[in-house]
Amino acid sequence: MMKSNSNHSHPKTHHTPHGKTCRNWQSLLLFRFSLRNYGFCMGTLLIFSLGSLFYQLNGGPPNFLVALRQYLGNSTYLDDHGGLSPKALPFPSQVVYNRVGKCGSRTIVLLLRMLSERHGFNFAASDIHNKTRLTKYEQETLIRNISTTEQPYLFTRHVHFLNFSRFGLEQPTYINMIRDPVNRFLSNYFFRRFGDWRSEQNHMVRTPGMKDEERYLDINECILENYPECSNPRLFYIIPYFCGQHPKCREPGEWALERAKQNLNEYFLLVGILEELEDVLLLLERLLPHYFTGAFDIYKSPDYRKQGNLTGTVKKQIPSPEAVEVLYQRMKYEYDFYYHVRDQFHLFKRKLGLKSQIVASPRPEFLVSSHAETEEPTIEEEDNDENWLEDFNTR
Repeated sequence: MMKSNSNHSHPKTHHTPHGKTCRNWQSLLLFRFSLRNYGFCMGTLLIFSLGSLFYQLNGGPPNFLVALRQYLGNSTYLDDHGGLSPKALPFPSQVVYNRVGKCGSRTIVLLLRMLSERHGFNFAASDIHNKTRLTKYEQETLIRNISTTEQPYLFTRHVHFLNFSRFGLEQPTYINMIRDPVNRFLSNYFFRRFGDWRSEQNHMVRTPGMKDEERYLDINECILENYPECSNPRLFYIIPYFCGQHPKCREPGEWALERAKQNLNEYFLLVGILEELEDVLLLLERLLPHYFTGAFDIYKSPDYRKQGNLTGTVKKQIPSPEAVEVLYQRMKYEYDFYYHVRDQFHLFKRKLGLKSQIVASPRPEFLVSSHAETEEPTIEEEDNDENWLEDFNTR
């Protein structure tokens, strides 16, 4: 009995010590846990790597902008932390200025014509002024033509943002300039009707089919009676230049606004505001010295300013306060973007040690008098050289 009970109470499995069995189970559990962790980590790394590659192939910032953000202390332009690095910025050999209409582009283009001769870069200015939206085929054709331009180049055209990486090509560095949206609209409204000081018949060349009742339409009537020219979607003008070629970029709304802000932060080296043009030129000299060194001095020279006076829009008037308020409400997305650009521009100036003397206003400012018109230029003689006057600030 005792022997039988002894055999039953000590089965063969008990020949392995209890502590060793526990350790084996622990080892097995740790091994499985480690494999699970290892698989999770490797999967995460793979997803991150693929995401990073996808980002670079589909619109990652140009190398020059990456270097600039390191230069500014890894700033993303959304903060104000970090000091300047003493090292020099790299030289971007591909720059695109997709200039916004009636936002001072004539000033910049005229300067670039002169600076390209002085500094020896290739300045390529398109003769197309009225086609900003392109088909996919037109986008690819234009992008490939730009990319084959001899470097270093600075290309400019009135065209909505183009994503070069979409077609497998290197993304260039973008620059641009905008202005108060209502002021931009007014400048365009009267310029289409009456041209500028270059010629009394200049407007007839630009809008020969415009009837007199449209040409002399009172600006207040156009706004308050909701004429197409003075309402959306035509008032939604600035944002598409930064949003891009997607059809939704032309629809006033949050989607286009946020897309424009994203592209602004990722692809644009500098977007200035026309109200602070001299500071824009100073920053361009600092950031793109190979292109813009000397731009400020040229701009301030008497000969240059004499030419500039000829392109002021004539017969420009300021609408009533009621009409201005209506415009302001209709252009709420444009103003959201404008204030975003202005804040970043001021931050950029602070980062580079340029102190602004202008106090930002929370609302657009206009001339008080309703009879205000562009003053006649005070020059001794008019120079109608179209090479000088084709592109100039019409403010």
